[in-house]
Amino acid sequence: MWLRNLILLCTTAYHIWCCRQEDQTPPPGKIYDIGDCKLHLYRRGRPRPHQPTVILDHSLGGVEGYLLIDEMAEFADVCIYDRAGYGWSSNSPNPRNSGEMMQEFEALLRQADIRPPYVLVGDSLGSYTMRLYAHTYPDNVAGLILSDGLHEDGMARLPVSLQLMKAVFTAGFLMSVVGSALGIIRILQQLGLFQVISPKLRQYSQAQLAPVLRSFVRPKHWFTMARELLSLNTSNEQLRETGNLGSLPIINIKASHFFTPAPLLKPLPLETTDNLWIKMHHNLMRLSTQTLSLPARSSSHFVWIDEPEALLEAIDRMLVKLHKNRQG
Repeated sequence: MWLRNLILLCTTAYHIWCCRQEDQTPPPGKIYDIGDCKLHLYRRGRPRPHQPTVILDHSLGGVEGYLLIDEMAEFADVCIYDRAGYGWSSNSPNPRNSGEMMQEFEALLRQADIRPPYVLVGDSLGSYTMRLYAHTYPDNVAGLILSDGLHEDGMARLPVSLQLMKAVFTAGFLMSVVGSALGIIRILQQLGLFQVISPKLRQYSQAQLAPVLRSFVRPKHWFTMARELLSLNTSNEQLRETGNLGSLPIINIKASHFFTPAPLLKPLPLETTDNLWIKMHHNLMRLSTQTLSLPARSSSHFVWIDEPEALLEAIDRMLVKLHKNRQG
């Protein structure tokens, strides 16, 4: 017992020391006080005449934009931001449903003076926030890209097996709050566990991975994931009230399957998950009269790891389409 407590004391102290060392390095972007919380926004590239600003909202627990922003900035003026509770952003006292997150996003755009029009990119759960914004502020949005997005009808009618999986994930996130506070997740990360779980992370440099790993080893990251998942039913109801988006140009990136098949994942309801995913993408294609499907044939749900070029292609194709529309 005493040895275990001593080890946990050492890992906790080491984690606290590492956090303080990391906090001495300024964030890559700027932090804006929007009232209830402070949000970090990172802008790269340069504004181009008559070209919309590209803004990416991350997935559940994701801060994946940091891995792609250099490539996106080569042909676009691009912004990524950390939702409250992730990365360099502070926690928010507000509920973590998509409506609240969309309002925080709008406040951030005003504070940062990021002027429309926008091409919004929503990855997974981030697709909810971007769709709500496009519905609420249609004049500000020139195009929408959904990277293996969610659809409220499917998420509100999860089969029992997927409801159980959701509950297990939520419990795992809450356990990870404790594990990260004790420094255990940091130790596992430094031993390379994340790259073992997702080998394709090895394609990124340590400099690219640093902002992502910095977030994942902190308790607020996992607590926010649990809060967002627990608020998912409310988010589903909010999206149900939006209807379709008229003739807004949309590119819908569809992964070939949700999970990459692997022996460790056999206990999960993989077939049920994929069937639900097919139905959700069918509904996503009906959001607009100008929706284009872009398959990510080599990808699981985590397109930004498995097939990042699909996301880059979608942004490029959207900008080209909007340019042609202006010329025509």
